[in-house]
Amino acid sequence: MYKTIGVLAHVDAGKTTFSEQVLFHTNSIQARGRVDHQDTFLDHHELERRRGITIFAEQGRMSIGDDTYTLIDTPGHVDFSPEMERAIRVMDYAIIIISAVEGIQGHTETVWQLLRQYHVPTFFFINKIDREGANVEAVMSQLHKDCSQQVLFVDEPLRADYVSNSIMEWLAERDEELLDAFLNESLEHEQCLAQLQEMIKHECAFPCFAGSALKDEGIQEFLDQLPLLTCTHFDKDAPFEGEVFKIRHDGHQRLTFMKAIKGSLHVRDEFSFGEITEKVTEIRLYNGSRFETIQQVEAGEIFAVKGLSQANIGDRIGTTMLSQPYELVPTLQAKVQYEGDQHIKEVLQIFRLLEAEEPSLRVVWQEKFQEIHVHIMGVIQLEVLTEVLMTRFSIAVSFGEPQILYMETIATTVTGYGHFEPLKHYAEVHLLMEPNPRGTGNTFSNACHADHLSIGNQRLVEKHLFERDHHGLLTGFPVTDIHFTLLTGRGHNEHTSGGDFREASFRALRQGLEQAQNVLLEPYYRFKMKASNDYIGRMMTDIQQAAGTFDDPILSEADVILTGRAPVATLMSYSATFAAYTNGKGALTLQFDGYDVCHNTEEVIAQIGYDKNADPEYSSSSIFCAKGKGYTVPWQEAQAAMHCL
Repeated sequence: MYKTIGVLAHVDAGKTTFSEQVLFHTNSIQARGRVDHQDTFLDHHELERRRGITIFAEQGRMSIGDDTYTLIDTPGHVDFSPEMERAIRVMDYAIIIISAVEGIQGHTETVWQLLRQYHVPTFFFINKIDREGANVEAVMSQLHKDCSQQVLFVDEPLRADYVSNSIMEWLAERDEELLDAFLNESLEHEQCLAQLQEMIKHECAFPCFAGSALKDEGIQEFLDQLPLLTCTHFDKDAPFEGEVFKIRHDGHQRLTFMKAIKGSLHVRDEFSFGEITEKVTEIRLYNGSRFETIQQVEAGEIFAVKGLSQANIGDRIGTTMLSQPYELVPTLQAKVQYEGDQHIKEVLQIFRLLEAEEPSLRVVWQEKFQEIHVHIMGVIQLEVLTEVLMTRFSIAVSFGEPQILYMETIATTVTGYGHFEPLKHYAEVHLLMEPNPRGTGNTFSNACHADHLSIGNQRLVEKHLFERDHHGLLTGFPVTDIHFTLLTGRGHNEHTSGGDFREASFRALRQGLEQAQNVLLEPYYRFKMKASNDYIGRMMTDIQQAAGTFDDPILSEADVILTGRAPVATLMSYSATFAAYTNGKGALTLQFDGYDVCHNTEEVIAQIGYDKNADPEYSSSSIFCAKGKGYTVPWQEAQAAMHCL
């Protein structure tokens, strides 16, 4: 079998050390590296070794028995969590490492939620049990409370012919057939293992192990049990299908990393991307920074290919299925400050290259100001970007102060009208625009009859509405949560050409926004604060001052837990304040919780100073033609002038 297993954790829980031990015990590497010695196998980038953190998701290959495993070591720092999420999408199983001293930390909860969302069967490994202050029982009760009641502590190692009595009992409590056999003392060990394997696969059981990665305690035992608890099935005879999860550049050539979901792939196989057909010229199996080239791969394997320049991260190759959007999105943007000799457009090309490797950067080019902006998760990401640009491309770049990424939507239903008819051009579009539920994004439906507008032109309208982010009227930030319905439109057999429907669609959208009640949205965090009871007053006051809301506090004898949501803008730098007044003993978890109405709209609009009439990319007016000359009709008068009414 081919099995892909991911290792995930909050930063500093011992994830990379655990991965080193696993690779060493399976003879995949000859010597164990240490993070503090800067010689780990999977953190092989200079940046990672210097900083002592994992920044890139890298994989190692190993064999246990007849099975081949790909182990993916993921970043634990929240700034690099999109890289972790992309790796999660190709995992068959995941191992969450938790420190026996610190217990469940902020990022651990985000990891757990993502794994549940993507339905990845999960194991826990409580690490650092050799350290002073380690408390396995306390971590177990935390896991039961914050993650799942179905977390099962494996008290004695499982073998093909042995399951401990307490685990037998745990399984019997959850299955009537096993319970009968257990009570009759006829329950067999093999039956228990088969049931446990099924429960793990269906996310009804989450086995938990304990040990010390640094001291090499519990690692071999964990590896011995892994084949008994994991099982994968892939259809190797189906046509090839693969998911792209990573893009890297090897010198000048692009490497597309993917997982084969079905079928098999051979060197020289061809794939079409729209009009372009590309051929796989090389297949590589990576183990850390080392690789071997092979002629074919089968379903279940993780590999890299050369020759595909059109495939993007998240794409499903070999199928018409659309890629699913990612959950973790940046809430900040920063302006690139460059004063070197290269032309700014050349610098933009370098950022486009980095964007292919890290799609969450969402590089924005502002032609009018000749400025580059990037979307980011946090300030450490900016520090790493600065170093990457220097070491890889030898360009010195700094970044402006990160700003919040706002969005806009509408609160009323309107119909937008757009007409584009300079001489020898013709297109008209009528769009119904309705508010969508918060967090839905922009959606589209078609109510246009083919007698009024050809199917090809109808598709063009939809394509143009989704080809880019569209500026709102209040701040110029993207519009979201709008449902567009194409009501009708018109083309001309002779005069309609390429970009006419693009122009008409953008003008219809903008004309609709002019009529609508526009709403500014800002990103929100869902927070969870845990501290001593003494601080409850301060915590509640701080959240109210941060324009947030909270649920009823959960009080225990010593501690209080406060949950709720508040704007990213007000909570962004609260961690330091919270740590200071709780003397570092409090725990604060912040998770992105979507967009909602901005708490200080007027202030933000004034600060951004966007002029809707001076946006070079958008106009709400329409263009008509009379006596061989095009003339402009302002948005207020556009509806009356339309041809399709």
